[in-house]
Amino acid sequence: MNRFTAMETFVKVYESGSFSSAARLLHVGQPAVSKAVAQLETRLGVRLLLRSTQGLTPTQAGHDFYEHARLALEQADEAERVAQGDKAAISGRVRVCMAVTFARLHVIPRLPLFFARHPDIEVDIVLNDGNIDLIENGIDLALRMGELVDSSLTVRKISQCPRWAVGTPGYFERAGTPEHPSALTEHDVVIHDLSGRDHQWTFERDGQRVNVSVSGRLRTNAAEGVRESVLAGMGMAIASEWMFAPELAAGTVIPVLTDWHLPSIDLWAVFPSGRQSNARTRAFVDFIETEFAGARSEPR
Repeated sequence: MNRFTAMETFVKVYESGSFSSAARLLHVGQPAVSKAVAQLETRLGVRLLLRSTQGLTPTQAGHDFYEHARLALEQADEAERVAQGDKAAISGRVRVCMAVTFARLHVIPRLPLFFARHPDIEVDIVLNDGNIDLIENGIDLALRMGELVDSSLTVRKISQCPRWAVGTPGYFERAGTPEHPSALTEHDVVIHDLSGRDHQWTFERDGQRVNVSVSGRLRTNAAEGVRESVLAGMGMAIASEWMFAPELAAGTVIPVLTDWHLPSIDLWAVFPSGRQSNARTRAFVDFIETEFAGARSEPR
């Protein structure tokens, strides 16, 4: 077995989690896959996978080899695509990480259109509200919102969305509708707490700036928690329009202080440091950017 085929076999085993699954993907018998991995380990002189009755567990050497082998295979695919030019069909798998709520409301419903345009691309979606390590988790692309802390990342801004102070009509009937940003100190605000910092917001109108520190009895590190809490009438929130898009459209959540402006939130495509994006990853980013090109700037 040549080196290229051995790498491809190991990558399939690593990603699928078993010899039998890799064999089905490669359209070969399971003994051939097992033999190929064993030969690869013998040639390298290291154990790449630990076998047990519970399945396969990559060693650190196996994880490191996977990252480099995967990148080498992607670069080989890209070289062929470039050589073929317009005749090349974009194919393969792209592994994308994004926040749970954003994926559920805005990305997954759009995937049928993406698959129709790119029938040879497969998409693995990793749902995580945190900023996980992209290389360690084998991520090709992350869609992240807000301020990016790590300046070493390769990023591309693909969209922007306004923020609003929002709540249910029932909550405002009970607690009153704030007429000025300073009135927010008297309201229960559901805090989307990702950093543990104080939550101070700057409202602007006609050159006037008002800084308000909001607080509330409930904090959560997940957008789904913010959504459910607001929808249950437990308080209001300062959130992106993306977070409550269906409810804002239906009127079950309404914005207040709409004559004031809050800092907008940016959507970024984030790529693993030092890794050149491949054609299928760029196709996914281009699709998302196009879909969000008409982002609204005023509440409905």
